Amino acid sequence: MNRTTKLATSRTFSLLSRLWNGPSVASGSAAEKRVKDILQNRFPQAKTIDVVDISGGCGAMFEIVIESQDFKGLSTVKQHRLINEALKEEIKDMHGLRIHTSVPP
Repeated sequence: MNRTTKLATSRTFSLLSRLWNGPSVASGSAAEKRVKDILQNRFPQAKTIDVVDISGGCGAMFEIVIESQDFKGLSTVKQHRLINEALKEEIKDMHGLRIHTSVPP
């Protein structure tokens, strides 16, 4: 097995492990915690804030899920802009974000 295959297998296992074991597994990295803390400060009434490092642990790419009344009446683009603004400084060091926003029922 070459290095690229090992890396891909490791990343796949890491992501699957997080999906199977729930958010408690995904909350381990310092980068995830930093991003989540920033979002919790910006959206204190959010029902859900989940942050997962999907870059294999290096902190280069995150998947973010936020469910908050703050998004009520806003387009998806405006919701995502709020996330990007909150993480403006952190985004400078990231490769990318996957953002999923919703309004609680």
